[in-house]
Amino acid sequence: MRKLKTSISEHNLFNYIFIQLRNFFPDNNNINKKNLEYCLKIALERIELSFSIIKNKYYFKNNFSFFNHLNGDHYSALLYFISNNAFKINDEVLATKTFLLNKHMFSIDVFYSIEMPNHFIFVHPLGTILGNAKYDDFLVVYQNVTVGSTTEGLYPKFSKKTILYSNSSILGKCKIGENFVLASNSFIVNKNIGDNKIVKGTYPKNNISENNNSIIKHYFDL
Repeated sequence: MRKLKTSISEHNLFNYIFIQLRNFFPDNNNINKKNLEYCLKIALERIELSFSIIKNKYYFKNNFSFFNHLNGDHYSALLYFISNNAFKINDEVLATKTFLLNKHMFSIDVFYSIEMPNHFIFVHPLGTILGNAKYDDFLVVYQNVTVGSTTEGLYPKFSKKTILYSNSSILGKCKIGENFVLASNSFIVNKNIGDNKIVKGTYPKNNISENNNSIIKHYFDL
């Protein structure tokens, strides 16, 4: 696994995040600094694991994985990890504020209780909403993606190696097989999809074809 290098030190990154949280949310619900320090430490460990097999040139430098606090895709992933870590230690203030900071800065809605997989990549995810679905490893998410429920409150269940391209939506009770691609401007509702499929078009007239090229390998070193 590639080791992680960061654009600024962990100490400076802590201060950077703390100042943002304080300035964006200047209320009386103060951030617990020890909890933020802990959640950041664990978040960077999760970033190291997540980035370790990403092939995009912005994610590595000189045989090291590289986290850049001024890269929005990197930073939005870090804020998700911090919020999720805070949720796991029952710090609702920190979880909520980092979730909202992510939403404010990058227009991405990935709630702190959502369990993202070990390896995922956000690709300029402006306008993306990731609901309470079951996600699996090697996930790629582009901008304006919606994963959500129908009025019945049922959510999709994904398998490994999923790519959700821009302006795509998947709602409801959907069981999705491995090596799945949802094409740009496509929409699925309450539909099961087998392994190795590309889905195009909008519900109920989706076009389903074979995914024989393993597109996911363009993103991850698998």
